[in-house]
Amino acid sequence: MQAVNASDVVLHAAAGGRAEGPSVVFVNSLGTDLRIWDDVVARLAADFRIIRHDKRGHGLSGCPVGPWSIADHVRDLIAVLDHFSVGRATLVGLSVGGMIALGAAQSHPDRISRLVLCDTAHRMGPAEMWDQRIAAVGKGGIEAVADGVLDRWLPAAFRSGRADEATLWRAMLTRTPKAGYIATCAAIRDADLTAAARSVRVPTLCLCGSEDVATPPALMAETAELIAGARLDLIDGSGHLPCIDNPGILGRQLTAFLKGT
Repeated sequence: MQAVNASDVVLHAAAGGRAEGPSVVFVNSLGTDLRIWDDVVARLAADFRIIRHDKRGHGLSGCPVGPWSIADHVRDLIAVLDHFSVGRATLVGLSVGGMIALGAAQSHPDRISRLVLCDTAHRMGPAEMWDQRIAAVGKGGIEAVADGVLDRWLPAAFRSGRADEATLWRAMLTRTPKAGYIATCAAIRDADLTAAARSVRVPTLCLCGSEDVATPPALMAETAELIAGARLDLIDGSGHLPCIDNPGILGRQLTAFLKGT
């Protein structure tokens, strides 16, 4: 565990894997912390240097007073790269983490060698949906939306067949700071990464769970079409968080992409 001072917030970060290997930086989704990558990291650690962090307002990281934007998350990400002396890295961004990765690729193209965009989109809307979620969390806390979020995160087969694990992931969600969750919801609502996607000039792999209802394959395909040369692959049977419900397949896809470009 390391503390990264990113100007207005102290971030929780971790580095591991092969110290001299190419750097792969993972960026988390809304309502999660760096633990969602544990089973994927275990499959990559022998070949790559692995860096993860908790976004502002999530996990062990600080939660400054909002509002904040995707650009603020991008600055935090660059601070993490600087802290670990990473010149260029592959970014693996999940959901809002993918939006952050796109923002970083646009504003700091010299720092990005490859992109993996997982279950994300250049725009996630509509705005009214985010306003409704913000209002619900503001009134009743994350507990008020937790069951619906878990339904979008994980396919029904996982929630029924691995119910104890699903309970733990739900606990991670509900223990996210309320203010951090709301501020990141607003950042997603207000973000349009269309121009950022069109600006990408590095090898890009887009991945999406076939059962994802939060950022469904059709929406992921729209984002992939904006990026020159991007490839889109589906993860059969996965929901919005394939790093949890299918880490073996995701790990193999990442390894093949990282070693093949």
